Amino acid sequence: MSKRTRFVITSLILSFGFIGVQFLNDQNRFWAIGILGLLTFALFLWSLFESLGRNMTLLTLVLPVMYTLGVGFFWFLLPANIFARIPIVLFYGIGIYILCLTANIYSVASVRTIALLRAARGVGFVLTLVASFLVFDAILSIRTEIYYLVTAVFVLSFPLYLQGFWSMVLDKEYSGELMKLSLISSLITAELSAALYFWPTTIVVGSLFLTASFYMLLGLGQAKLEERLFKSTIREHLLVGALIFAAMFIATHWGA
Repeated sequence: MSKRTRFVITSLILSFGFIGVQFLNDQNRFWAIGILGLLTFALFLWSLFESLGRNMTLLTLVLPVMYTLGVGFFWFLLPANIFARIPIVLFYGIGIYILCLTANIYSVASVRTIALLRAARGVGFVLTLVASFLVFDAILSIRTEIYYLVTAVFVLSFPLYLQGFWSMVLDKEYSGELMKLSLISSLITAELSAALYFWPTTIVVGSLFLTASFYMLLGLGQAKLEERLFKSTIREHLLVGALIFAAMFIATHWGA
């Protein structure tokens, strides 16, 4: 069976599984999304098994799983009508297929040079931001205590940072630099989420702010790994951060 056929099968199975989740009650649906995340891991492992090994190439499986969990938990926040949910199912299914292609390029590029790598990195970067927004939105929607909030943001952002940084080097062996960058970036993001706990902003605006910080840290880290961390690069990312912060400040309702 060809890889492309496996990619189509993976996308269809996960899309139908995603549709099936909506017929469960809320408590069972929560666990079903977790199971769907494990199924995503298994299906991507099956789809890419020729080019994966017991090494850092397994990081190609992180983004598909986080994408499934992000879209799945975001599903809870949608209105219970077909017009809101059909576009999400289509968005999810198409995204999974694109992730199959992107993950395949990453895994192959870890062995040999491939022309589509730069395009795959761009797509991977965008989908990482999408997954991070959905994850942050789900976490902030829970409105839990600050220590749970900070812990959840740190734990879930760490693998997203790690796979995002790894996509720039595609080394098979363990890298202390990648771990250090991922830990520092996750810690900063978690600290920003702690600040948001005391900030009277909406969930969407808060999620956008965390996603913007994720964009800054991931972009700067990737530029560092590429040895392209120029002053102009730093200035551009900081400008984006400043604009997002200003927009959040203006959008905040400061009244009692």
